[in-house]
Amino acid sequence: MESSNRTSVNQPEKVDAVGDERLASNQADPTSLPENAFRELAEGEEFRPMMHPEREYREVTPYSVIMGLILAVVFSAAAAYLGLKVGQVFEAAIPIAIIAVGLSGALKKKNALGQNVIIQSIGACSGVIVAGAIFTLPALYILQARYPEITVDFMQIFLSSLFGGVLGILFFVPFRKYFVKDMHGKYPFPEATATTQVLASGESAAGSGQAKTLLISALVGGIYDYIVATFGWWSDVVNTTAYAWGQTLAEKFKFVVSCSTSAAVLGLGYIVGLKYAFVIFAGSAFVWWVIIPLMGAYGAAEIQAMMPTQIFSDYAKLIGIGGIAMAGIIGIVKSWPIIRQAVGLAGREFKGGGAGKQVIRWQTDISMKHIVFFIAIALVAVLLFFYFGVIGSLWQALVAWVVVAVIAFLFTTVAANAIAIVGSNPVSGMTLMTLIVASAIFVAIGLSGTKGIVASMVIGGVVCTALSMAGGFVTDLKVGYWLGSTPKKQETWKFLGTLVSAATVGGVILVLNKVYGFTDTNVMAAPQANAMASVIEPLMMGGETPWILYIVGAILALLLNWLGVPALAFCLGMFIPLHLNVPMLVGGLISYFVAKSSKDKEVSAARSERGTLVASGFIAGGALFGVIAAITIMCGVPVPSNGMELQPQILGLVAYAAIIAFMYVASVKAKK
Repeated sequence: MESSNRTSVNQPEKVDAVGDERLASNQADPTSLPENAFRELAEGEEFRPMMHPEREYREVTPYSVIMGLILAVVFSAAAAYLGLKVGQVFEAAIPIAIIAVGLSGALKKKNALGQNVIIQSIGACSGVIVAGAIFTLPALYILQARYPEITVDFMQIFLSSLFGGVLGILFFVPFRKYFVKDMHGKYPFPEATATTQVLASGESAAGSGQAKTLLISALVGGIYDYIVATFGWWSDVVNTTAYAWGQTLAEKFKFVVSCSTSAAVLGLGYIVGLKYAFVIFAGSAFVWWVIIPLMGAYGAAEIQAMMPTQIFSDYAKLIGIGGIAMAGIIGIVKSWPIIRQAVGLAGREFKGGGAGKQVIRWQTDISMKHIVFFIAIALVAVLLFFYFGVIGSLWQALVAWVVVAVIAFLFTTVAANAIAIVGSNPVSGMTLMTLIVASAIFVAIGLSGTKGIVASMVIGGVVCTALSMAGGFVTDLKVGYWLGSTPKKQETWKFLGTLVSAATVGGVILVLNKVYGFTDTNVMAAPQANAMASVIEPLMMGGETPWILYIVGAILALLLNWLGVPALAFCLGMFIPLHLNVPMLVGGLISYFVAKSSKDKEVSAARSERGTLVASGFIAGGALFGVIAAITIMCGVPVPSNGMELQPQILGLVAYAAIIAFMYVASVKAKK
């Protein structure tokens, strides 16, 4: 960028919301993302976001804050209901971005990109807080039915979610620059890519090719997924067990092949790319086609009698959890220079080492002095909460406090890494490992029984929400980096969104428990919370823990790291069900063939870029219509069966082939 195009850092140029006195046309902001947005930069090359790094824009306004909070409430309630009903928490960031763009267009707001980023950032608190809360805290109600002496109230749920979300924000801020700037182009950031494309499309000229491609693919992918989720016209998962020969293979050899027919997951695989998609698939194939058949053939009699899906959920999946935990530890060790750098920065700021240094708006974070101060306040509040509101013993509260602080801080980078690579946060796996480790420590210090159950689940809720927030926040800040918003404003207003979302989720959980309860899985499945309850109960009430499976996973992660295989991606594949990993590979293969579809490098690059738009549209449409499907189900439409009959299985294969063909054909239409 030439110096003549720069604006002084000390005197940023104001650009108001209605566009008064725009700069000369050669200095106007671009209406689409630059060519180097998604690839690694060459030596000396710079990335310039859509909003000029050195100008000031309207971002935090009454409109953006109020709309963000309204959407946070609405999506918190919808996500909590659907998550507890069927065990799936939809990603709120993308549909909120779509709504923000639609509202700014309907209200004829000009230069609304900065405000739309804030709306999305505040509103997206809903999904991450919901995931943290419903994976753990309903387990208290589930166990309360068996042990009436267990008590749980709104404040425990609310404060657990609130403190977890606040810690997730504060612990991640020091790592923002590393993940979103230093690692530019090295991670795919699938969800952030889709969200960014949606927000960027709002700035495109009416009828532009990019906006049109995104809209059409969002409608195609969204309506496709909506039909499956709401009416079940074809199977949402094609599975070999739907056929007689496949049932025989599953019963005798514990072998099964399955694939989700979702357009959104297919789009996710495209953006992740073939490299990571293959590693994730390899982890899944290793569990489903090696470990599970071995367990079925040589395991105990009760294991041999199980179907592959049950062996996976009861045994094989636990190897993946151990692998994720060890991959996390490896990631922490590798990230230690980054952690040390963040701590060193805080120390230098305390000594006044950063005084007088000018930082452009685009790279301005909350002061590290303030971050350390707020972390101290938050940790003191957590300690008081544990002592007065949960445990009642200062010594045991101190131990619980140390466990939460250490695990939440160290696993922050693991959660961010997972989201950056595959767009899926293994928060339930990391939380389960946290519960197991914490429970073992609690039992050792005399905190067991029903009192230990309450302590473990509330503490698990804090850690789960912290890791969920860290993973979700890296998406928000990456979106802001690509578009050019002010990180400090995103970070500051994220706290308010967290507060509102935590209060909403706490209220929704209380209401759903009173109306439905969580013990009847046919009414409110709450699968993650039921899994947490089944793990915690034997630990606290006396029982066996499958340590050997966790240790095997940990050793496997060490070997993978030694061989140079991305251990976290591989172990994620071991933890995530097979039917979600196969379409990741399919999407990765489509991206590979699109990139190789022409000998002309410029044509191939244009086709790959168009394919990213199509894939982003699939993800955006799937997320938005997922919300509509949730509302439809809430209005009384019965959830369709899984479609294991022959006809919906065949129709599922046909529909999936059609959506694959659409993605490829739509991508290769691009020209130079």
